[in-house]
Amino acid sequence: MTDILIVEDNKEIAEMLCDFLRTENYTVSVADNAEKSLALYQKYGARLVVLDIMLPDKDGFYILEKIRAESNTPVLIVSAKTGKDDKLLGFDLGADDYIEKPYDIDIMLAKIRGIFKRRYSLDELSDGDMRINKVNRTVFKNDIPLEMTSKEFDLLVLLIENKERTLSKEYIFNTIWGSDSFSEQQTLTVHIKRLREKIEKDPKKPQKIQTVWGVGYRYL
Repeated sequence: MTDILIVEDNKEIAEMLCDFLRTENYTVSVADNAEKSLALYQKYGARLVVLDIMLPDKDGFYILEKIRAESNTPVLIVSAKTGKDDKLLGFDLGADDYIEKPYDIDIMLAKIRGIFKRRYSLDELSDGDMRINKVNRTVFKNDIPLEMTSKEFDLLVLLIENKERTLSKEYIFNTIWGSDSFSEQQTLTVHIKRLREKIEKDPKKPQKIQTVWGVGYRYL
């Protein structure tokens, strides 16, 4: 998965930000329009999207809506549109922050570090009677360890970190297995079945990992 997807049609701005972020050891992808950005997001995923609003095809609000329809990936809007209505719309659609252009690169990097720290620095996740340690890659249910494969663990973490959001099968598969994987999406169904057998009270009537028919899965 890519650390940061930059959606910016100004080549100089995109290259500058990209260079600074790579110096900070982030993996970065860049798209200069909505179509390319959504294609990259679907193919590789992203831990953060830095999003311009004014693009040559569809605006950034359209991209934000598409992302929010399937995940809670952090989105940082960076735009020359500084009006109150634009900012309110961005936050209403689910943006995590909104920075005006031109911006100070040090402030930008600080905000990005802050988002990563708040969202991804937690070593442990918990959900009811289940505890997950992301450092040791262990899962306990009622203080009893659960045996999980690497992919089962990654899948469970992804679902819990996106709790109550419907994730498409394509997004889950590309995030966990990668778009270049030789596996097929059927393997996702198998892994969901195995996870349910390990964490659900009644795997045949799952309460945690719910199927959203025609779309994907949602963790409750």
